[in-house]
Amino acid sequence: MGAIKEIKKRDGRIVPFDREKIAVAIYKASASVGEADRELADRLSKRVVSILEEKYDGQGMPDVEEIQDVVEKVLIEDKHVKIAKAYILYRQKRNEVRETKKRLFGVHDDLKLTFSAVKVLEKRYLLKDEEGRVLETPSTMLKRVADFVAQADLIYDPDADVKTTASKFYDLMAKLEFLPNSPTLMNAGTDLGQLSACFVLPVEDSIEKIFNAVKYTALIHKTGGGTGFSFSRLRPKSDLVKSTMGVASGPISFMRVFDAATDVIKQGGRRRGANMGILRVDHPDILDFIVAKEKNDVLNNFNISVGITEEFMEAVKSDKSYSLINPRTGEEIKKLSARTVFDLIVTMAWKNGEPGIIFLDRINRDNPTPHVGEIESTNPCGEQPLLPYEACNLGSINLSKMVKTVDGAATVDWDKLRRTVHTAVHFLDNVIDMNKFPLDKITEMVQANRKIGLGVMGFADMLLQLGIPYDSEDAIAMAERVMKFIYDESKVASVKLAEERGSFPNFRGSIWEKRGYTAMRNATTTTIAPTGTLSIIAGCSSGIEPIFAVCFIRNVMDNTELLELNPHFEKVAKERGFYTDELIHRIAKEGSVQHIEEIPADVRRVFITAHEVSPEWHVRMQAAFQRYVDNAVSKTVNFANSATQQDVEKVFILAYELGCKGITVYRDGSREEQVLNVGKVNRKKEESKTEKEPQKAVPLEYAGGCTKESCTL
Repeated sequence: MGAIKEIKKRDGRIVPFDREKIAVAIYKASASVGEADRELADRLSKRVVSILEEKYDGQGMPDVEEIQDVVEKVLIEDKHVKIAKAYILYRQKRNEVRETKKRLFGVHDDLKLTFSAVKVLEKRYLLKDEEGRVLETPSTMLKRVADFVAQADLIYDPDADVKTTASKFYDLMAKLEFLPNSPTLMNAGTDLGQLSACFVLPVEDSIEKIFNAVKYTALIHKTGGGTGFSFSRLRPKSDLVKSTMGVASGPISFMRVFDAATDVIKQGGRRRGANMGILRVDHPDILDFIVAKEKNDVLNNFNISVGITEEFMEAVKSDKSYSLINPRTGEEIKKLSARTVFDLIVTMAWKNGEPGIIFLDRINRDNPTPHVGEIESTNPCGEQPLLPYEACNLGSINLSKMVKTVDGAATVDWDKLRRTVHTAVHFLDNVIDMNKFPLDKITEMVQANRKIGLGVMGFADMLLQLGIPYDSEDAIAMAERVMKFIYDESKVASVKLAEERGSFPNFRGSIWEKRGYTAMRNATTTTIAPTGTLSIIAGCSSGIEPIFAVCFIRNVMDNTELLELNPHFEKVAKERGFYTDELIHRIAKEGSVQHIEEIPADVRRVFITAHEVSPEWHVRMQAAFQRYVDNAVSKTVNFANSATQQDVEKVFILAYELGCKGITVYRDGSREEQVLNVGKVNRKKEESKTEKEPQKAVPLEYAGGCTKESCTL
């Protein structure tokens, strides 16, 4: 008999045949009726293959529906009636889901994505015609991206096998093992062609240069990028303006101009425009900056962070004063108590989550090209420090897909992770060459340093599969081990590319040359982004955040609410026999499993949620990843509403002591409106609670962790 090598998918694609997928489907059906049996699944899957091979005998190929028909037949013939019924019901449910997605969103889902993923893709990513009709399926979108990005190989080898490269890129994305940042998915292969998420623009001390920066910001936001700025070069308010003999209005007044411009641009875009505003702690207007977002309706298109220096932190620790310096003259204006300023930062962060803090000296200590310039700012979510006019394209590995089962136990699939890292680095390096930047200056800077930012998502899901609680020493150790592996392998991949394509032009004088490397393709290779909508598409937890809830309601459309149950919890609950519909609805109402006694204690310990993880563990996890990240780590430290200002101060100090490059905190309910809510989604509209209300509810684009709309990379 001839072996089955390929099968036909529902969308007509021909893909390699994989018996393991049949075994997994049978196993899931058996587990759902409390009869989980891996040996049975393996034995029956082999019988299915035998029947198919006998029919086709090397001629032709089966399609998905035929394979599923054979599975049903084998289950019934082997007298596994309950499992067969579960399998049939699953097929019926999948068909209903496909039809519902098409009816609700006008999208043919050919990748078996979640409702939320399909809606996000329809809203932001899939190409549409002039009437707004969707022109792509999820798989054709990924094929567009893969085919376009693979073309960069031809720059370095006219005989390159681009088809094979595109296939590797497509498989990585279609299996949801890796996804690039949103602009790459949106714009690859289109006339726009801008593929990067992160930019930093200089804001220099003249009206002409300030408004040039506003124009450049608009051009970047139009293409789906986010921008970061340092306003530290601007003279303080009431300072002398020689050209008019008047007085300066100060940095904050110009931030409002950038904010207004962003407001206009975002109305016509597919992504909300996002900015980061940074002011050095030694700028004379620092006190006004710290309280700039005290009211919730001010600078809504900005995240703001104070640029902290080592000198300032030492002054805080020793309760001394420090100097405020006029950036125009370089002269000291006056001194302030460092403790007083630090307390004000803490108070405002406690009140509404801003400002965050960025450790400027620490970021520049790790600047890979200090001979090129000083880093002044980061992108909107703080994970990507960049030089003026620099950009970086990011991508994230889905760690939930990097787990395998060996002898019945879950373990990290290190070989698969290695292959994924190398393909992802190749992909991201190609993106640089295929990118159409809105400014020549940006093109020059990007090509000179070739920074990429490979990160992760689904880390919490990985821990759940491994049975490791997020707030544990084992989790910290796993974070360090996984990120060190990715860091090391990304460097191996970058060196290999440099040997084939050449080092980044600013390699001479870089930290890599000083560390003894003879070649390096990319000035940086690793970043931890918040992943936002990317983790919705991938169906995994956001970035390195804990899970938000074990079960919650997601608001998909007006009057459409979907119950989302963590798939790893569902699997454990069914395998161990405590799954019931009543239990799931109780979890959806409470959001937590910690006080539900019918759930085994060891399961409750593992399935801990973001607000049940203490702030100290949040910081420790961020620091663990930061140890093996070139750039920085986007992470939100969640506080309960009852947290005190002293709690926030403790976290800020801990972040400094553990080597973080910045820190953002958020106290639940401290804003009138927030992306994540307990109870109602919009507190302004909150009425009275009823017994039927879900305790945990989130809007469509919430992926966990980051409570700001700008965290949608």
